Amino acid sequence: MIQQVIKCSRLTADVEKTIQAIHHDKLFVLVDEHTRVHCLSLLKEVSAIQDAAVIAIPAGDTNKTLDNLGWVWKQLTKNGATRHSLLINLGGGMVTDLGGFAAATFKRGIAYINIPTTLLGAVDAAVGGKTGINFEGYKNEIGAFYPAERVLISSDFFHSLDHPAILSGYAEMVKHALIHSAADWEKLLAFPLQAIDYQQLNELVFRSVGIKRAIVEKDPYEKNIRKALNLGHTTAHAFESFAITRGNAVPHGYAVAWGMIVELWLSHRICGFPKEKLQKTIRFIQQHYGAFPISCDDYEALYEIAMHDKKNVGGTINFTLLSEIGNVQIDQTADKNLIFDAFDFYRDSVGL
Repeated sequence: MIQQVIKCSRLTADVEKTIQAIHHDKLFVLVDEHTRVHCLSLLKEVSAIQDAAVIAIPAGDTNKTLDNLGWVWKQLTKNGATRHSLLINLGGGMVTDLGGFAAATFKRGIAYINIPTTLLGAVDAAVGGKTGINFEGYKNEIGAFYPAERVLISSDFFHSLDHPAILSGYAEMVKHALIHSAADWEKLLAFPLQAIDYQQLNELVFRSVGIKRAIVEKDPYEKNIRKALNLGHTTAHAFESFAITRGNAVPHGYAVAWGMIVELWLSHRICGFPKEKLQKTIRFIQQHYGAFPISCDDYEALYEIAMHDKKNVGGTINFTLLSEIGNVQIDQTADKNLIFDAFDFYRDSVGL
C-alpha cells in the first residue's frame, strides 16, 4: 500500500497530469455542499473535470452516513460508472472517508484520487487508505482499508480556511510530531498560529504527511507500528461520539487535542513520559483549543463509548502511549479507575 502523495506547485497542471496518468473510462467528482461552491471552481481549468459527473452530498461529519454512501453508489450507477471508472474526492475528511469507502465497495473496487481541501483532511484522512462511515452513533464503525491511487496536497485550498479549521488540522500535526521527534514537536509548538506564513505551513504539512506515510508503508493494515497514529484517538473518538449524542458535534482535531491531554497523562503514569513535556504540550492545547465540557457524571458514558473502539482486544480499552517523544508504546491498557483519574486530570488541565 504505497500511496503517491504529490505536493502541488501548479494545481491545475498537477491535477490534469494525475488524471491522465490513471487509465479510466468515466470520471466522477465527489464534493460536499461547501466544496462544490468554494473549491470545485479552482479546478475549472482542468479539461477532464469539465466533462466529469459531479456528485454532491451534505457537508459535515454527521453526514458520513449509510444513506449518503447509498446516494453516491446510486449516482455512480445512474451515470454509468464501471469497474474502470475514476472517482475524485474533493473535500475534507468526511468526503475522502466516505468517497474512499464508496470506491472500495462499488463494483468491488474502483480507483480514486483524494484532493483534500482542509488542513485536517490533508494531514489525516486523505493519506493512509482508511475509508469508512459512522454507524449507530460510532465514529468510522464501518469501513475498509483501500488506498487512493494519488493524494494531491495544495495550499491553494488552505488560504480560505477559518482559524478553527486550521487548528483542527494542526492538532493532528502535533500528534505526528509527538510520535516522531522532539525537533518536529518543538517546531510546531513554536509556529505562529496567529500570524500564519502559508508557505511555511505548507512545508510543515508535507513534513507531517511524510511522517504518517512512512508509518503506513511499514504497516498498512494497522497490525503493529501504524497503531502509533492512534495517540489521543481513543479518547478523541469517545469525546466526538459523546458530543454527537448531545447534538453538539465537535471538530475532530479539537477532540484529538483534548484526547492527547488524557493520553499523555496516561503516558506519564504508565510509561514515564516526562512531566515537563506533558505540561508544555498541555499549555499549547490550553492556549489554542479551549475545552470540551464534561463532568464526573459523564465518565461512565465516555468509558462505554471507548469500549466500542476498534482497537480494543478482549474487552479491554487499548491505548497508544509514549514513554518519550518519538518512543511509542502500542497496545497499552489502563483500568477503569485510572481512566477516570485521567478524565479528572483533563478537567483540571482545561479549567472545568
